[in-house]
Amino acid sequence: MADVVVDTVAPVPVAVVGAGPAGLMLAHLLGRAGVETIVVDTRTRHEIETTQRAGILEADAARDLVETGVSDRILREGHEHEGTELRFGGRPHRIHFKELVGESVWLYPQTDVFVDLADARDRDGGRVHFGVTDTEVLDVTGGAPRVRYTAADGSRHEIRARYVVGADGSRSMCRNLVPEDRRVRYGKEYPFAWFGVMAEAPASAPELVYAHSEHGFALISRRTETVQRMYFQCSPDEPVDAWSDDRIWEALQARVAGEDGFRLKEGPILEKSVLRFRSFVQEPMRWGSLVLAGDAAHTVPPTGARGLNLALHDVKVLADVLLRALGPAGDAALDEYQPRALQRIWRAQNFSHWMTQLLHTAPGGSPFDLRRQLGELDNVVGTRAGRTYLAEQYTGWPVRSQG
Repeated sequence: MADVVVDTVAPVPVAVVGAGPAGLMLAHLLGRAGVETIVVDTRTRHEIETTQRAGILEADAARDLVETGVSDRILREGHEHEGTELRFGGRPHRIHFKELVGESVWLYPQTDVFVDLADARDRDGGRVHFGVTDTEVLDVTGGAPRVRYTAADGSRHEIRARYVVGADGSRSMCRNLVPEDRRVRYGKEYPFAWFGVMAEAPASAPELVYAHSEHGFALISRRTETVQRMYFQCSPDEPVDAWSDDRIWEALQARVAGEDGFRLKEGPILEKSVLRFRSFVQEPMRWGSLVLAGDAAHTVPPTGARGLNLALHDVKVLADVLLRALGPAGDAALDEYQPRALQRIWRAQNFSHWMTQLLHTAPGGSPFDLRRQLGELDNVVGTRAGRTYLAEQYTGWPVRSQG
């Protein structure tokens, strides 16, 4: 549709495709520095803010929301977690983040992060267009890329930018603009998935519980004081409708059972779904005037809670290099983005993969495999070095704690 006449043309330094947390945080950071952006997304705002996603923020990511002026709501409504619990062999083991590395994480749903950022863009007069269609990104190999889209009222618009950022998620259209013979895609499919439920029940534990058992993995989290978010390991092709409330609770209780008598507090199941996951990275993350960020460039298994945090780190780095690229440094400044971002991305890929293989029961696994996992878990919780490693990785290698 590149030859279709447009109704408006808008020049702007940076156009952003994707109005999730990554795209909106980038627009916010650039806006604070006086750089105008236009953000577009095929989803409506309602769709994005009602899609349940990850809920753990690293220490630095939480601070950035407050200190860059997005919102301080996380301090009022979020839950600071100074540690987490690993359950295995029928016993609980707490990893005390604060004691080990001087940092904590925050339980704060991604939907709330999105709402805070969307409200901040409205407050600051940022231009964000939700619910668009027919999005096209053109001329990215030159110095004058364009983004075309159709608004909800049927009008056709064009953004003329110096740079385009593809922050359009794991089904990214933008990443396909890198020619097939010039890109490399690294990936791993996992032979299991998570059966996720939202339940109306009181919280069963003050912090997240990661459980390993002969029955498989489970993760116990929460959304509010009265709504809990929980997952248990299942087949990627597990039929959701085959699971009644009673069967779900039976599976979850079996995975967390132990000699301490710990039991989950039960209630009606409000929502259930199967979450497949994989590891993925595309390189390069820049092609001409196009730059990729967040899930458009990489995804991780949810076990280590890295996905949202990686996306926010991407755009923090990207905002810095874009500001210099738009100044005297020019395009050369963008050369720094990929190596700076990839160092953290591959560290997070390693941690997410490690946590996944540490806690899940592989299909067809032997008794040896199970006992070996228990030995690895004992190494993690039984030594200060093991506990510190997990704490450093999980809290996200906070800048302020690195000295």
